[in-house]
Amino acid sequence: MASGAAERVTAAVLIIGDEILSGRTQDTNLRDIARYLGTFGIDLAEARVVPDILPEIVDALNALRARYDYVVTTGGIGPTHDDITADAVAAAFGVELEEHPEILAMMQARWAGELNPARRRMARVPKGGALVKNPVQGPPGFTIGNVFVLAGVPAIMRGMLQDVGPRMRPGAVTISRTVRVEGSGEGAIAAPLEAVARAHPAMSLGSYPFYGQEGYGSNLVLRGRDPAEIEATVAELVGVLKAAGIANVREVEAS
Repeated sequence: MASGAAERVTAAVLIIGDEILSGRTQDTNLRDIARYLGTFGIDLAEARVVPDILPEIVDALNALRARYDYVVTTGGIGPTHDDITADAVAAAFGVELEEHPEILAMMQARWAGELNPARRRMARVPKGGALVKNPVQGPPGFTIGNVFVLAGVPAIMRGMLQDVGPRMRPGAVTISRTVRVEGSGEGAIAAPLEAVARAHPAMSLGSYPFYGQEGYGSNLVLRGRDPAEIEATVAELVGVLKAAGIANVREVEAS
């Protein structure tokens, strides 16, 4: 498992479900996970969406968990026949699925002991796995190895996340600053932007154009872990842009 530089901790998200790929359901979990992990200094480095097909889930999960420090999956842990995430995770780790006694007890209390086969599916956890608390409703998620398996329903997923962050090794928090250029297109700023980016390879420097009634331009977002370098690079970028004849440049609040 690779984590890059010592201060960098990485994660990937695996979104599971035909409904996402068909467009019937709009995913918001990726955004929420990225923002949440960022508060722990954990970089979301990759995201994949896969259908409800067991071999594809297994292949994607094995690739991601080998490459990144952590993997968070969403979706596919409900009671229906196409909820196969638990099966896929168990297959990826080469272990059996077991009915977790704590989940069974929880569901028996909720449904007065009436557990049909569909409900019992939600009690299955890969052998050796541990539970992820669900403070919203329904059974918990689970974790095994460096993988955290969460629900697909956004409100439930966000609740489960609160039990995930503290279990992860924190990294150095990324600092973000934004320089706004108004009245100039990306073609005009490309060369000075590239020069600054090349001079600071450890940082991320991206251009995000905007268009509207107020005009057009770009938000130039700088991201890095060294506060001193961020501060110096913001000043350098503003200076380089102005030297290139781009006058309407200013720093705005961190994005």
